[in-house]
Amino acid sequence: MGLRAKIGIAISATAAVVAVLVGVLVHHRTVNAQLDLSGHTLDSRLQTTVQDRAAGIDTGRGLINPKDLPGPLRALVEGGRRGVYLELGGRTPYLWAATKLGPDIVALKRPYDREQQTVRALDRMLWVAGAAGTGLGCVVGLLVAHRLGRRLTASAATAQRIAEGDLGARLPRTGNDEIAQLTAAVNTMAEALAGRLRAERDVTANIAHELRTPVAGLVTAAGLLPPSRPAEMVQERAARVRGLMEDVLEVARLDARTEEADREVRPLGELVRRAVSASGQAGGQGAGAGGGTAGRGASEPDRAAAGPGSVDGAVRVRVLADGLVETDPRRVERILVNLISNARRHGAEPVTVEVDGGLIRVRDAGPGFPEALLAHGPQRFRTSGGRGGPGLGLGLTIAAGQARVLGAGLRFANPSAGGAQATVDLRGALCPEGDDGAGETGAGGAADGR
Repeated sequence: MGLRAKIGIAISATAAVVAVLVGVLVHHRTVNAQLDLSGHTLDSRLQTTVQDRAAGIDTGRGLINPKDLPGPLRALVEGGRRGVYLELGGRTPYLWAATKLGPDIVALKRPYDREQQTVRALDRMLWVAGAAGTGLGCVVGLLVAHRLGRRLTASAATAQRIAEGDLGARLPRTGNDEIAQLTAAVNTMAEALAGRLRAERDVTANIAHELRTPVAGLVTAAGLLPPSRPAEMVQERAARVRGLMEDVLEVARLDARTEEADREVRPLGELVRRAVSASGQAGGQGAGAGGGTAGRGASEPDRAAAGPGSVDGAVRVRVLADGLVETDPRRVERILVNLISNARRHGAEPVTVEVDGGLIRVRDAGPGFPEALLAHGPQRFRTSGGRGGPGLGLGLTIAAGQARVLGAGLRFANPSAGGAQATVDLRGALCPEGDDGAGETGAGGAADGR
């Protein structure tokens, strides 16, 4: 149950309880006041009647030794006291007043139905007023709850934007209540966090930019070394440093949120095959785009142990439903290269890339994505062990950033059957007139890039 419903129910219930309590109180006070007034009036008339009878004046208003005198009143009078009694046993209520005059009992009796009708009319008015008050309380409660809920919902949405990386988002400052104080505290926290993150990213980007020229010189110098095993090791390490530096610069550009997609219409299956080929070449060089990803896991294993789409058993491509997409081919390839390289390094074979309409699923049979990644998404410089050793989290961070530029979805999951699965959602970029197909790629449809 949401906060709006809880507040509305609480205010409505309070209004109903207050209406009932006020109605009961007014009812009892009215009944007692009517009985006191009527009893006092009848008792005064009884005294006048007794005085007249004692003076020998018979007004004919009193009852002498009435047989239907109520028992409690008779016992009171026999004890030498004067009293008033309300008899409610019959169809018509009667109010009695009686006293002793010598050996006789003198009593007065009158119907009490008019007072009861008055009380019933009052009860109806109290019910109507209580219902109206409860209804008004419901309306007020819902309005108050809606206003508070709208402010809290807006605050939660803005906080979610901040958590997703929109460092410029702030909560609206309205009112002087506790929610306004919470808003101010969250805004202060967001400003401090944004400042720290900007400083951290600027330092990282500046370091990578300053290292770009010396690293390029190092790679060039390594290429001039005479062929030998030490030369190969130096060249490999230099290439890895250059790849890491380029990844850091790309992350910095994505953080700036100034990247724009250059859209073209391409068959999705073709983009996937190109990405599989590129990931194999990157893997063969030992510094693929996914080489710096965080430790991870895999997804549901493929349903076939091998097939026409398999290349050296490393990466298989399955096209269940192809189609034309209007997107940036370079960025799509970058995303898939990172995901595939990540699966090959930290997962386990077989690695399968499946095209299903506008969905691209990258699966492996490894230990699965870490729980922190599933809960919070990719985070740079978060090391985590895996089959391929710890990583820096840049590959998946870049994939998520490029997906954001394309307006595509990127989801990570650990299917119940085991492994890890990353899903790229390009259904929003599908062309209505695109040709759809189904089937598996042939042996030459995908290259493992060995």
